[in-house]
Amino acid sequence: MEQDTLFINRELSWLEFNRRVLALSKDKEVPLAEQLKFAAIYGSNLDEFFMVRVGSLQDQLALDGDKADAGSRNAVAAQQLNAIMPVVAELQGLCDKYVNQLEENLREKGYNKLNFDKLTKEQERFWKKYFEAELFPLLSPQIIDHRHPFPFLRNQEIYLGVTLKNKGDSEVSFGIIPVSSQFERVLYLQQDGVTWYALVEELIAHYAPMAFGRWSVQKKCLFRVTRNADITPDEGLMDQDIDYREVMTELLKKRRKLAAVRIQFWPEAPQEIQHFLCQKLILSGKRCFVQQSPLDLSCLFRLASRLASDGHTELCYPAARPMQAPADYNLEEQVQHRDVLLCYPYQSIRPFIKMLKKAAYDPDVLSIKMTLYRVARESQIVQALVAAAENGKEVVTVVELRARFDEQNNIDWSKQLEQAGCTVIYGFDNYKVHSKLTLITRKKNGKFQYISQIGTGNYNEKTSEQYTDLSFITSNQEIGEEVAAVFNNLAVERLTPQVENLLVAPLCFKSVLMQEMDREIQAARDGHPARILLKNNSINDKDIILKLSEASCAGVPVDMIVRGICCVKAGVPGLTENLRVRSIVGRYLEHSRIYAFGVGEDVRVYIASGDFLTRNTQRRVEVGVRVRQPDLVARLLEILRLELEDNVNAREMRPNGKYVRVKPADGQARIDSQMLLYDLFREDFHVAPPAAAAPKRVGILERLRNFFRG
Repeated sequence: MEQDTLFINRELSWLEFNRRVLALSKDKEVPLAEQLKFAAIYGSNLDEFFMVRVGSLQDQLALDGDKADAGSRNAVAAQQLNAIMPVVAELQGLCDKYVNQLEENLREKGYNKLNFDKLTKEQERFWKKYFEAELFPLLSPQIIDHRHPFPFLRNQEIYLGVTLKNKGDSEVSFGIIPVSSQFERVLYLQQDGVTWYALVEELIAHYAPMAFGRWSVQKKCLFRVTRNADITPDEGLMDQDIDYREVMTELLKKRRKLAAVRIQFWPEAPQEIQHFLCQKLILSGKRCFVQQSPLDLSCLFRLASRLASDGHTELCYPAARPMQAPADYNLEEQVQHRDVLLCYPYQSIRPFIKMLKKAAYDPDVLSIKMTLYRVARESQIVQALVAAAENGKEVVTVVELRARFDEQNNIDWSKQLEQAGCTVIYGFDNYKVHSKLTLITRKKNGKFQYISQIGTGNYNEKTSEQYTDLSFITSNQEIGEEVAAVFNNLAVERLTPQVENLLVAPLCFKSVLMQEMDREIQAARDGHPARILLKNNSINDKDIILKLSEASCAGVPVDMIVRGICCVKAGVPGLTENLRVRSIVGRYLEHSRIYAFGVGEDVRVYIASGDFLTRNTQRRVEVGVRVRQPDLVARLLEILRLELEDNVNAREMRPNGKYVRVKPADGQARIDSQMLLYDLFREDFHVAPPAAAAPKRVGILERLRNFFRG
């Protein structure tokens, strides 16, 4: 098999995903304030890409030294980096173009960006006075020469770089002014009914000559350094007497000083300054990007907030809040009768939090166990666990300290949990615990009873209103016993080898799903109806990709809804001609994972915390569950149906790996799956009778069976 015709480069696939995010910043169907946010999200995504992915590739180059054999990590990393940089440069050009258009659109709404090269006399007086009074006293200009060493440049901070000359000097000196994060980034001025806004770094650049006194500023530009953030705790674990939390704390300090991976310049890069910085930071010119848009696009979040606070609701998405449960809704009571599925952000996370809080004070509850990966900075969920421990319950938390960029938050919460009397486990040495798992154990009438929760998203109140996720809650005794076994295995750093109802990576996650694919392949070969539907964030696992190709060649219709990285090409004749891939990027971040196999009565549906990236299938502890209750199966299939019919947020992959936006055909209604899901879940909170399936949902299931027969 020619792999080049089947596989897509992981890094380039991710950049294509970020291109889809950036495209929303110019989408006329997206309100202006939201376009600003998408441009800011694009910038934040790209920052993280350089800190993690480019940082990791740079580490590979450094580890292999001068080795450059074909196929060596050094050669592969070099090839990857060479492929990445031109695409990033292309995207930067698009970003500059789109941001320029956003600025024009803002101008039409009465928000003008200040150009310091074209100030009126009145504006010049105002801003010079502002600079002298508010900024100048706080600036820390630095001359770099033989008496003043090159300073450490902080990750993602903006600096002004200048070349300087003194009277009588033949040599040029360099100077730097840090644009401290303590400054208000976006400054506003109301004038004649117009709102003027300025970026503080551009203001400092304009009045830079005042900061260097007798030195004459020759050339100047703003720049921003991005540093590697791909830390590993392995090196800190040599001393077994050191607490793992202390190791992570020290590594976070080291992260701030890791090697530079990118320099951004605005509005141009004088050759002397670029050469000087590249020499000091040991970077090639290929890692330098000159741009016309702001160096840190997070300022666009602030502009979007300003539009909203000024009352321009027409420039924002219409208000949409999670549906709240009735005051008398009792999740604990409901789950005793039937399984419950909560869908965020359409339904509120509050019933789950309320159940946790009640368990913290319930005399029958013996223990609460939970995995914590990313939690809110002010977490009611953690507070409920603290209350439970203080009330004498056994509380066990598996806190993953290696959750990227949430390490410090998790370190802080782990300390608070320990102080309250909770047992805190940091997880495995070689596997991240990425599971979303809760177990409440009570003893009633001499018998143990379980309430288990298996989810696709984090226990985070904030992201539950921004990400689409699923939370499955059950009182099924068999599932509860399996969840208890998973927690026991985590406590002693043992992988879970076998379960009946759950999917548990790395030993029985991918293997089970591959068996399900084999079952569909065999059904198709036997002439029976077959189908595979997969919804997740990313896929690059080679084994799964080859199995999907096998399924396609066997005639199995395969539909994949993959938000981000997708390393398999769709629609390639003889390889994936029966495989379709679409990506949904819209108002909410698609984060749920749903895996469905079969048609009609035989459909099997799973939800899980894990994607089909190799890191999820082989290097993480992920947990999923098969959903069996007919009305919940119907609901999950309805989500897939709506997303497969979406013609507002969807883009479909072509055989060349490129994505094309899906638009309504002439006369066809707009199908916005993200908004239509509010209707699907609108009545889910009212108290259901203690039956295996609600009659109302059976009708939906019958309708869906016809759809999923193909």
